[in-house]
Amino acid sequence: MLKSMTGFGKATLEVKGLSVTVEIKSLNSKFTDIYCRLPRNLSSKEIEIRNLLTQTLERGKIELNLNTQRTGDVSANSLINRSLVKAYFQDLQQTSIDLFGGTDNTELLKLALAMPNAYNIEATPDDEAEAEWQTVLQTIQNALKECNAFRLREGEIVSAKFKEYIGNIETTLKAIEEQDKARIPAVRERLKKSVSDLLTDENFDKNRFEQELIYYIEKYDISEEKVRLRTHLNYFIEVLKEGNGKKLNFLSQEIGREINTIGSKANDASIQRLVVNMKEELEKIKEQTANVL
Repeated sequence: MLKSMTGFGKATLEVKGLSVTVEIKSLNSKFTDIYCRLPRNLSSKEIEIRNLLTQTLERGKIELNLNTQRTGDVSANSLINRSLVKAYFQDLQQTSIDLFGGTDNTELLKLALAMPNAYNIEATPDDEAEAEWQTVLQTIQNALKECNAFRLREGEIVSAKFKEYIGNIETTLKAIEEQDKARIPAVRERLKKSVSDLLTDENFDKNRFEQELIYYIEKYDISEEKVRLRTHLNYFIEVLKEGNGKKLNFLSQEIGREINTIGSKANDASIQRLVVNMKEELEKIKEQTANVL
């Protein structure tokens, strides 16, 4: 099944006084580009989290926001390093007086609390720390499931669009095949006239005539291109069921090559207009293949 690179997932889990919230967003990208916003006490787990994101989401520009919050009663003394915050506050207060002649104690306190080591980080027993990590990990996995479900829903929408665009190209190809039936007699008349002109020429060269005749026949014939284009269109629908975005991107290039060749060889105004219509549909396909896995 086709999967889009655009996705969003959010999960919240609360276990034994610890509330964990995870948001995951992903957008299209040629490479895997991961940005994690984690609490400081989980910085050692970043590599493990990145590996999990890569394995699950495969590719894209991925952003993870993880927040933890204690829901039980916690002593203020166990959180704030009061002596250090006080020193920060007094220093900021004096600096504000020296520079501006006044202070805003509320704002200064916010700045002091945001300074390094303003909070005490008490060591957590190993068994408790492992239990908390398992809670965090489960929340991340839940958010990933939501994100993948979102990607699949987006993939279904894109898949329907692909079928629509391929169907439009097929319809236009049928119109080209009909127009080609009317084009061939006109080409034949032009060739007959050229042959008549050559036969009346005193400097008529039979070998050169045969070479030019073969050249014009090959130049105007688009039979092979029509067959190859239809084959590519049918194969595109088959690959769509597999959900392989890279194959779809490659096939869109092959489809474009055949469309361009038909346009350059047909030498017919009506067919040229139809080719422009096919190119328009193909551009829509290329835009979407950049956003699927």
